[in-house]
Amino acid sequence: MLAVDAGNSKTDVAVVGADGAVLGTARGGGFRPPAVGAHRAVADLAVTVERALAQAGIHRVAHLTACLANADLPVEEARLTELLAAHGRSDTVTVANDTFALLRAGLPDGGRHTGVAVVCGAGINCSGLGPDGRTARFPAIGRISGDWGGGGHLAEEALWWAARAEDGRGTPSALADRLPAHFGLSGMPELIEALHLGDVPAERRHELVPVLLAVATEGDEVARALVARQAEEIALMATVALRRLDLLDAPVPVVLGGGVLAARHPVLHDAVLALLAERAPKAVPEVVTAPPVLGAGLLALDETGAPASAYARLRAHYA
Repeated sequence: MLAVDAGNSKTDVAVVGADGAVLGTARGGGFRPPAVGAHRAVADLAVTVERALAQAGIHRVAHLTACLANADLPVEEARLTELLAAHGRSDTVTVANDTFALLRAGLPDGGRHTGVAVVCGAGINCSGLGPDGRTARFPAIGRISGDWGGGGHLAEEALWWAARAEDGRGTPSALADRLPAHFGLSGMPELIEALHLGDVPAERRHELVPVLLAVATEGDEVARALVARQAEEIALMATVALRRLDLLDAPVPVVLGGGVLAARHPVLHDAVLALLAERAPKAVPEVVTAPPVLGAGLLALDETGAPASAYARLRAHYA
């Protein structure tokens, strides 16, 4: 089997045997169909798949499970399934949003899978599975679909508030000093210029999220408000998904993952747990730090009716 986890920033591929052994792996760049087009994104992903197959000494597999960022709508999943099937390296293909990889990694093996997962990494998204097979999902396309948060958004918000704190249009905040200092710059005017002219690459903005969390921990009102808003969004997505699946009063896992949540920074982590305890008191929050490709591999094993020993072997590989 082939297990693929393709996020915005990186792609992981694993070739998994029927016994759960990892036979080959490869890592590639981010999977961004909205930026480069679906054909180009899948072609780039196929290169990473070929490297994993070559390492395993295998040319074709029985099944491919691909958990993909930006596979947010059913029409996108269908199109990406067609393109991956055309690549011809597997007999069958299943495509799911990458949130389902996190969810599966955090759920027990065997039986019907039930629970909710919230990913807060570069972006934010949520998915859930009910005991009756129903799913709960969000489009997660950005502001047009009602989204707020994720590392990219938090960095932008921190910069916005820091700029206004610097020039007097906004509330004073230590962010005005700490954000530019992270890049060795003297103030927000210098950081704004560096970002605008590309002297500080745009992809480095994600480095500002730990700075934001540190400033919030120190008691800065602006930073604390941003972190509180992020915690609210995470808890809200989880509780809405639970409600849709009639699980709000059930003892089911709420799996938390993605770079921002996996860091378990107390100022955010504790706020999320407090909100979940208030709104879904029977839910069982769990932070999953294992690579999401584990979840894709477990989903692939689910497709084949693998024995319990295969699941244990695969989990041990990524422990």
